[in-house]
Amino acid sequence: MNDRYFTVSAEVSDAIERNFPIVALESTIISHGMPYPQNVETALAVERIVRDKGCIPATVAVIDGVLTVGCDGKQIESLGKKGPAVAKVSRRDLPIVAARRAMGATTVAGTMYACKLAGISVFATGGIGGAHRNSAQTMDISADLDELQQSDVTVVCAGAKSILDIGLTLECLETRGVPVIGYRTDEMPAFYTRTSGYGVDCRMDSAREIARAIEAHKQLRLGGGILIVNPIPEEYAMDREYIDANINAAIAEADALGIGGKQLTPFLLDKIRMLTQGKSLDANIQLVYNNVSLACDIAKELCDLRSAL
Repeated sequence: MNDRYFTVSAEVSDAIERNFPIVALESTIISHGMPYPQNVETALAVERIVRDKGCIPATVAVIDGVLTVGCDGKQIESLGKKGPAVAKVSRRDLPIVAARRAMGATTVAGTMYACKLAGISVFATGGIGGAHRNSAQTMDISADLDELQQSDVTVVCAGAKSILDIGLTLECLETRGVPVIGYRTDEMPAFYTRTSGYGVDCRMDSAREIARAIEAHKQLRLGGGILIVNPIPEEYAMDREYIDANINAAIAEADALGIGGKQLTPFLLDKIRMLTQGKSLDANIQLVYNNVSLACDIAKELCDLRSAL
């Protein structure tokens, strides 16, 4: 499964053919979400979790202009060391990075598109992008939401990033026809915190039930993806007032510096990390581990379900 601009590793390709459970992983979290070396350590730890759970990891990135599904350790190390110097790649950026034969770290949207091309159903990340807090004026709404409308991929996350307008993000998802399922929660988690004050469309308490919903969605030919929101484990959750105060301080600094567009989220996450003396980074890492574990359970249930059909 290879061509000039797209490739799937032999291991991942074999797993697809054998209906073996696969969990896709993004690379923006490596190059833009965490500092080195924690980014590489986390990425490799995530791949180990996937393997220990009996699944195949498929880290997605653009390597020398080729959209690659199933990066190896050397490629992950390179993405981490180069950090923000690596292009941040959403769907719109893919042809440019490919034409330049450059390296790129795929966002949720870019990773979902790669999953769609490869035929991978389940993808785990930290948090999705969404509508920013001033998006009613700026129209700064992440392409992640449009990709969820277009690509038939289930995304497991800890909700929308806390820096966003979560209420408006949920409205945007509703407009796009994207189901938001809470895993053992009735409320939309807010990345660093378990609650946001906003409800989800539906609560499901098992990976098997979620897999059945994914398969029903596919058989009904609804198109687009499903969002599974999984709260950060309670022992790693941050105090809501504390993290909100730091988020507001980071947003105020970004506004004062005129930072926006695709540079805004990496700036805010890094600023919040500094303001919380690394506590937000620790929480980020733990919620990613938690999401990956759930994604593996869903992927295995989905493969079992499809094998029985």
